[in-house]
Amino acid sequence: MWKQKTQLTEVDAPEFEDAAHKGKEVSLDPATELPAPTAEEEFAAETVEQAGTGGAEETPGQTEAEQLTAERDRLLDRLARLQAEFENARKRAERERAEFREFATGSVAEQFLPVLDNLELALKSTGSVAQLRSGVSLIVKQMEEVLEKMQVKVVPTVGENFDPRFHEALGTVERDDLPDQHVAEEIRRGYKIRERLLRPALVRVAHNPKQVNE
Repeated sequence: MWKQKTQLTEVDAPEFEDAAHKGKEVSLDPATELPAPTAEEEFAAETVEQAGTGGAEETPGQTEAEQLTAERDRLLDRLARLQAEFENARKRAERERAEFREFATGSVAEQFLPVLDNLELALKSTGSVAQLRSGVSLIVKQMEEVLEKMQVKVVPTVGENFDPRFHEALGTVERDDLPDQHVAEEIRRGYKIRERLLRPALVRVAHNPKQVNE
């Protein structure tokens, strides 16, 4: 915009020309009309004003860079939070597994405590061998009942067809009364929980010469 000045270095009005050349101040009457500015002068004034205020404005490039920086910081903060949540969830899962194992172990051990008590009583017994044998038989039966409650079952052996999935052969014996490759003797019991094998049964397998020759 065009602004009026109280001091002029260049004066287009003839009546002020002599005073301007002599370096004197020219006092203007507010009622006096000044010459209208030209188009070039108006453009120059606007250019000066824009140059004075343009340095404080942010360029589009700077604004975009700040936005990208803020977005990066936000994503990094979110990533740090997710990592912390994942670590907390992992620790919580490990703690829950450990607590479950302790609970399961304690539950199993609790069922065997009465069996242990009876074994200690048998050791302290002063009865005869027959009485001791009878007492131990009762303890074995009690143990089997506990295992049955836990879904632990004995692997069938004698008279069964030899199955390497459940039987471990320690040798063969000749038997005419059993089919060939059937279990003839059980040396150590095997156990399974449902269909999962806990340990194989140690057995001897029957070898029937008559059946082989036929």
